[in-house]
Amino acid sequence: METDGKRAHKLYIVSDATGATGQRVVQAALAQFANAEVAVELKPGVRDEEEVRALVEEAGHARGTIVHTLAIPELRQIIVEEGRMHHVVTIDLMGPLVARLSDALELAPLARPGLLRQLDESYLQRIEAIDFTVRHDDGRNPEDLPEAELVLVGVSRTSKTPISIFLAYRGWRVANVPVIAELDPPPALSRVDRSRVVALTIDPKRLVLLRKARASRMGRRLSLAYANQEHVQQELDWAELLLRRYRWATVDVTNKSIEESAAEIIALQRRRAGENGSAC
Repeated sequence: METDGKRAHKLYIVSDATGATGQRVVQAALAQFANAEVAVELKPGVRDEEEVRALVEEAGHARGTIVHTLAIPELRQIIVEEGRMHHVVTIDLMGPLVARLSDALELAPLARPGLLRQLDESYLQRIEAIDFTVRHDDGRNPEDLPEAELVLVGVSRTSKTPISIFLAYRGWRVANVPVIAELDPPPALSRVDRSRVVALTIDPKRLVLLRKARASRMGRRLSLAYANQEHVQQELDWAELLLRRYRWATVDVTNKSIEESAAEIIALQRRRAGENGSAC
């Protein structure tokens, strides 16, 4: 790219992973130079000495600059040495920061390429899981149930929503479905492998107390039967009928914290995964 006879400065972003980190930093920096003519070229996946030497030589011929995020110390040293030889400015975005952190934390860095990308992917997975879980709370969008990694079923006040959100923050795509007396669950639930369904159960007396507490907070917005002991028992009997019919695994949430119930569900799923794996 040329403007008014002046050739654009060539800027190479060199990375042993995707180069996304270097791209973001370079874009932020170049935004400070509105009239600069710069041709940016991304060079991802650079992991051996010969590639580094070839890139520096190319940059030398183009009179360009190299910005790099190489995690491997040996490659960082080579790019510095080759840069001096070919009169190429090399800017290390990763090395100085890693070195200072290593001193401050008194730990040796892993020097493993692509770690940041792995962290980014893990973060995005959690965000997607949370979004999915919120969109499939309390029986919403039932047609998507087969897409869930885990489906929680249970009567009102068995902590389906908070447990679902807790699990979502750990990367699980969770849906939850309320059990209502005399109503069959949504048809899509029958298409979910029962190894991904967990029924939440609770002691009737405890459930009555929880519902009475909620009813007192919400006033007349709840039906009079909501916290009635006979009605509560009917709902639990219906839930018991369903879990026997569909052979769902159960987790008793009586007097358990959200964390305890979630940990039990995770342990159950890991056992199931182990059993399925050993059967293959």
